[in-house]
Amino acid sequence: MRARIYQPARNAMQSGQAKTKLWYLDFVQADAREIDPLMGWTSSDDTQSQVRLKFESREAAEAYAKENGLDYVVTEGHKRAANIRPMGYGENFASGRRANWTH
Repeated sequence: MRARIYQPARNAMQSGQAKTKLWYLDFVQADAREIDPLMGWTSSDDTQSQVRLKFESREAAEAYAKENGLDYVVTEGHKRAANIRPMGYGENFASGRRANWTH
């Protein structure tokens, strides 16, 4: 049984780093999905594809996979560069603002 170990990327709609610290182990789908002829829903007999395990570190996830005899692939995420601005949004409204108001 194949598994994928990864650390999720941040949400594209947010600037924060929430939910990106944990490592996840997902099982790869073994069977193809089928379309139900009556309702048109997709279904599968593979219940392992619904399982997602959380781990505090990559080493813990790899140890779990080795202990249970799983073939696994580790996917490294791309780290985002820190966005450090000398002045924040609040500086736009400071009373001691040096530059003129432009809008």
